[in-house]
Amino acid sequence: MGKSTHARHLAEIIEASGRAVLCVREPGNTRIGEKLREVLLDPKNAEMAPACELLIYEAARAQLMHEVLAPALAAGAVVICDRFTDSTVAYQGAGRGLDLDEVCALNRFATDGLEPDLTILLSLPDSQEKTRRIGQRGELDRMERAGEQFHDRVSRSFAELPERSSHRVVEILAAQDEDQTARAILEAVITRFPELAVA
Repeated sequence: MGKSTHARHLAEIIEASGRAVLCVREPGNTRIGEKLREVLLDPKNAEMAPACELLIYEAARAQLMHEVLAPALAAGAVVICDRFTDSTVAYQGAGRGLDLDEVCALNRFATDGLEPDLTILLSLPDSQEKTRRIGQRGELDRMERAGEQFHDRVSRSFAELPERSSHRVVEILAAQDEDQTARAILEAVITRFPELAVA
């Protein structure tokens, strides 16, 4: 299972506890966000400047926050997001070489200061991560075509995330059996939020 499948699986379990759950992905999940996603991932937009890329991601995030996340959280829903601000730090900060302070400032601006209560980092050994990239099928999108050095910088940034944000990040090795990974994710969530356990 990939991260999106694990997110949906977790949502189903939490819903069984009686809580409303919203699963979203970034960028996207709004009409405007999906249009911006198309622009970001279109291989024809290879000339896109790193600063332009960053601002488009933040624009999609701001719309998601305004239209979806803030209302859902205000209504008491549990929100599970496939990628969020940490991805921008990794891809546009470390990957594209943009100033990390500026990236973080734009993240705060787009989210109105919202930070996840818990972040699950699904990690793979470097060798398996490279094999996954090489083995991707179909046409690669613009981000997937960014090159090995770019993706190595992104991977290193994610590897540093548990140390940078130890108060909210739980790292789980995704190379193990899928069921084991799913159980480890659920355990991490229930440990932090015991009220979400199914009675």
